[in-house]
Amino acid sequence: MSYSLQHVGMRYGDREVLRDITTHFDAAQLTAIAGPNGAGKSTLIGILAGVRDGFAGVCAYAGRDIRKWPRRALARRVALVPQSLRLDFPFTAEQVVMMGRSPYSKGLFEAPGDYEAVERAMRITDVIEFRHRDFRSLSGGERQRVVLASALAQSPEFLLLDEPATYLDLKHQVAVYRLLRDMRTSGVGVVTVTHDLNTALTYADRVVLLYGGGIAADGAPAGVLTPVNLERIFGVHAIVQATHGRAWIAYEA
Repeated sequence: MSYSLQHVGMRYGDREVLRDITTHFDAAQLTAIAGPNGAGKSTLIGILAGVRDGFAGVCAYAGRDIRKWPRRALARRVALVPQSLRLDFPFTAEQVVMMGRSPYSKGLFEAPGDYEAVERAMRITDVIEFRHRDFRSLSGGERQRVVLASALAQSPEFLLLDEPATYLDLKHQVAVYRLLRDMRTSGVGVVTVTHDLNTALTYADRVVLLYGGGIAADGAPAGVLTPVNLERIFGVHAIVQATHGRAWIAYEA
């Protein structure tokens, strides 16, 4: 399964956020979307997830316009991990993860397979120890891992993430991106927004750089995250060096 975008654009009032985005996102691939603040990264993820209306052009998933997908049917195939999730009611972490199974629900009660999916997702994301805690009492990083577990419980074909490592400590940042890399080897498509270019360089198969609402560069990480592009798009001086056979971006002080 894959996404196809043709001349996608988005405006908020008089401000053009995205313009003429024509690209595709394929299964079994980890694509990192990067760019300066305001470049349209979160808007693009929202369009892919079917939660942003009013855009121009065509965004299709599996050959069908995203606007024509029934919400429940799309949720069985595509999962979204937002930057943050606010809940005003006393749900436990486990209940939040169980919400990821709602697209499969056929009644008021969960099926045995739902519990198995939730248990597996919570163990993968290392949140099983606080399964009975109030979601609102968790730290930002703990909440983010619970939300990721909820998305994994959906058993998606495509996983969309908006800066999934923002609140995570180093251990869990590495764990999440290793997980995403493993998911794409099992055929799941992964598109993630990130500000950490070294993470993109290390784990992504492809990097899409957004700038001024358009695609400024697109391709293999080493060919996109070059000193020329970093200075042109981010306004920083940098060098790309190799350590133990792995490329790494170093920024000038």
